[in-house]
Amino acid sequence: MSTAADGMQALLANGGGSLGERMGIRIIEATPERVVATMPVEGNTQPYGLLHGGASCVLAETIGSVGAALHGATVDRPFAVGVDINATHHKGVRSGEVTGVATPVHRGRTAVTYEIVISDEDGDRVCTARLTCLLRGA
Repeated sequence: MSTAADGMQALLANGGGSLGERMGIRIIEATPERVVATMPVEGNTQPYGLLHGGASCVLAETIGSVGAALHGATVDRPFAVGVDINATHHKGVRSGEVTGVATPVHRGRTAVTYEIVISDEDGDRVCTARLTCLLRGA
């Protein structure tokens, strides 16, 4: 197995990397067209008991990067490196689980952009993020 394939297997197996694993991220579905993952609110809150905005960004960057790497593998550039992320936080969440869905906005040979929508258990949008990754070869 190649280094890129080994790295992708590790990402998918442990929630997108060691930070994702510590935060409880579970990848449910992963293709270049759509990546879905969940994350618990508990353990990922700020001092007021709300889901931490940085936790939402970690979820967004994790699943956007997985989608980018999967796309990158199709153009022989399997290493995705995040170069820009922004997020708008729409609603606070105090408990339960959130779900992130990443879909591509642009998929090129050297750069990709994904929109990530994070929703609560009621399906209400909690956060909208955009991630751009640079794609690099082996």
